[in-house]
Amino acid sequence: MSGGLRLDEIVACLGGVLVGDGSVVVSQVGSLLSAGEGRIAFLANSRYRQQLKATRAAAVIVPPQFSQETSLPRIVHPNAYAYYARVVALLNPIRQRCPGVHRGAVVKSDLPPSSSVGENVVIGERVRLGDNVTLYPGCVIGDDAAIGDDSVLYPNVVLYDACVIGKRAIIHAGAVLGGDGFGFAKEGERWVKIPQIGRVVIGDDVEIGVNTSIDRGALDDTVIGDGVKLDNQIQIGHNVSIGEHVAMAGCVGIAGSTRIGRRCTVGGAGMIIGHLELADDVHISAGSMVTKSLSRAGQYTSIFPLEGHQEWLHNAAQIRRLARLAERVADLEKKLELRENAP
Repeated sequence: MSGGLRLDEIVACLGGVLVGDGSVVVSQVGSLLSAGEGRIAFLANSRYRQQLKATRAAAVIVPPQFSQETSLPRIVHPNAYAYYARVVALLNPIRQRCPGVHRGAVVKSDLPPSSSVGENVVIGERVRLGDNVTLYPGCVIGDDAAIGDDSVLYPNVVLYDACVIGKRAIIHAGAVLGGDGFGFAKEGERWVKIPQIGRVVIGDDVEIGVNTSIDRGALDDTVIGDGVKLDNQIQIGHNVSIGEHVAMAGCVGIAGSTRIGRRCTVGGAGMIIGHLELADDVHISAGSMVTKSLSRAGQYTSIFPLEGHQEWLHNAAQIRRLARLAERVADLEKKLELRENAP
C-alpha cells in the first residue's frame, strides 16, 4: 500500500490497544534492527528486548509485558507475532490477476466469469472451479478435478484427475497433487505396478509450498485437513491423513497410510515411516525419524547431538557396546540374586 496506514486505522481494522500518537503513518514492516522512518517493527521474543530500546522504527508492536519498555507509538497485543503477520498482509495485499481466460490456455470445461486463467494453462473435462479462482501460467488441471472459491494456484501446479482442493487454498509453484503413490507388488524378481485409484482431497485454507508432492490414494483418498500449512519440497505418500491445522517445515517426508492428528508440527527434514498413527498435538523436532506410533501429545526428538567427528565416532562405538553391556549387567544381577537367596 503506497500511501501507508495510520496506526489508529490499523487498530480499527485489526484490534489491539494503541498507546501513543495514532496519527503516525507506516507504509511497511521491518525488524527492530533495520526498521526506520515509516516502518513498524515488532517484538515477539524477550531475547530482543535490547533491540526494542535501540530501534529507529516509527512504531512497534509489542506484547503487554513489554509495553512500558519503549516510548515509541505502539500497538499492544498479546500475540505480537500473529499481529505482525496481519499487518504485513494489510500493508502488502496480494496483487490480483484480472478475471478472464488467456487465449493461450486450453479449456475444456465451463468456468465462472470470475476465473483468472493464465497463459498455457490446461483445464480438462468436467472440472469444477469456484468463484475467484486464479490459475497462473502453466497450471494443469485434470479431468473431474475441483477447486474451491478464492483459491490461487501459482505457475506450473499440477492437479491430477478427480482430485479436490478446498476454498482459499494457496498452492505454490511446481506442486504436484495426485500423482501415483509408490505402490508395487513383488512378483519373482519383478515389480508389478498397483494402480492408484484414490484421490487427493484438500480442505479449506490450506497452503502448500513450492515443489511439494502429495500422492493420490491407492484405494482410499489421501486427505489434508482444513488449515494445514506445508512448506517447500515435502513428500506426502499415498493414503496419508493429516488433521486440521498441522504445520510441516521443508523437506519432511511421510510414508504411506500414516495418520497424523490435529495441530501437530513436524520440523524440517523430519521423517515418518508408513502405517503409523500420531495423536493430536504431537510435535516432531527437525531431522527426527519417527518409527513408531505416538499416542500421547508432546515433543518428540530422535536426533543424536552434534559433536566433532572423532567424538561422534567414539560415542557411536560406545553405543554399539550397550547391548552387550546390558546382557552382562542382567547376568550379574541374576548371580547376585542367587547369592543373596542362598541358605
